[in-house]
Amino acid sequence: MEYIGEIRDPVYKYIHITDVEKKVIDTPVFQRLRRIKQLAGAHLTYPGATHTRFLHSLGVMLTAGKMFSHIANYYPDKADKEDIQLVRLAGMLHDIGHGPFSHTFEEVLSEKRGLTHEDIAKMLINGTEIKDILSREGFNPDEIAGLSVGRCSTRERWVNQIISSHFDADILDYLRRDSFFTGVEYGLIDAERIIDSMVLWDNSIAIDEAALYALESLFIARYMMFKAVYFHRTVRAAVIMLSRAMLLVDDIIGLTDFKTPEEYVSLDDYSVIEKILSIKEDCEEVVLAKRLISGYLNRSLLKAVFEIFIHHDDPLYHSLISRPTLRESLENEIAEKAGITPKLVFLDLPSAPSLPYHPDYSGGRHSGFEINILGRENGEKKLKQVFEISPIVQSLRGFIGLARVYTFPEYRKKVFEASKKIFGERPYSFKISL
Repeated sequence: MEYIGEIRDPVYKYIHITDVEKKVIDTPVFQRLRRIKQLAGAHLTYPGATHTRFLHSLGVMLTAGKMFSHIANYYPDKADKEDIQLVRLAGMLHDIGHGPFSHTFEEVLSEKRGLTHEDIAKMLINGTEIKDILSREGFNPDEIAGLSVGRCSTRERWVNQIISSHFDADILDYLRRDSFFTGVEYGLIDAERIIDSMVLWDNSIAIDEAALYALESLFIARYMMFKAVYFHRTVRAAVIMLSRAMLLVDDIIGLTDFKTPEEYVSLDDYSVIEKILSIKEDCEEVVLAKRLISGYLNRSLLKAVFEIFIHHDDPLYHSLISRPTLRESLENEIAEKAGITPKLVFLDLPSAPSLPYHPDYSGGRHSGFEINILGRENGEKKLKQVFEISPIVQSLRGFIGLARVYTFPEYRKKVFEASKKIFGERPYSFKISL
């Protein structure tokens, strides 16, 4: 693999690129990622967090290449070193399908059309000029599209795990990058030690037990970044304002109605804001959406008036708490007690696995939380599960979530009193019902 150029990066200093990588980077499809912030509204709380999906994607490309090279060097019979270019391209394109404001638009897209950024990634790789570039360079676009989301049936399980696993290239980059740009040091990890400790066992990536401390630090860092950054109350206020504004006017301007790759590529942080503020209609939904967007632009944010922290170990709980119908039901109930319209109450129910959750699609198993550690007993190698040997990781097992109630400043007192009555009447878990 021959490098033809380099890109300056604040995390890695330099990211060297090949000819085919440059060709993909130079496409409008990939350049669009410059106009999508990695952390949506986090910059309103952490002013340095203005980094983009573009920079993160290059970091994942670099990290995926390092992971592949390490394994190829130690297991030459398991890997063709020429495949490093394939893996780097997949890493670089893993987030190509992200919409405006990253995961914020994905929440809207999932609710309206049941799609994820991974579904869109496959559409963009196979439906734009990226496909032509990859084909001319001798790559199979379908294969790269599958590998970019860790679900390539023509590649070994461990190759897919480089892109999607409990300690994949995505996690190793975003924790370091988000920590760097937010200035929050909880995300500092020893990525090099983790990569150097990767081993293969039964065609899967495991971590050598000697580096267990580095893996524990990774999981603790991720957990703390969720608490300090991703689920921060002010960060989430901005996210709610963006997502709710898009939902309010989606039926009017059709943000999720795209039918072609070109229509989707036209959507980014800036174009969506412009579309919403340019709506000529003057109905209640539009007025509220414009107020939310203007508040986001001027950092006049919603106020959190009530909060419950949840750490639960039931996967069903995670799926139930994220249902839009639950959110709407509770918003209506709070609004009724507060004596205001439900549209002025914003219930936020973010939930995420406390540990990285990755069903092993390529292997046909769906355990999700199996994290392999290769240790030794009586001089023999033995595969273990991290929960068997790490009380720290065991304590993190489950799902981290929050229930927060937001409103505009002028309704703060009313909504607080109503929320206190509702959430104080019975255990919150009672609200999570089918």
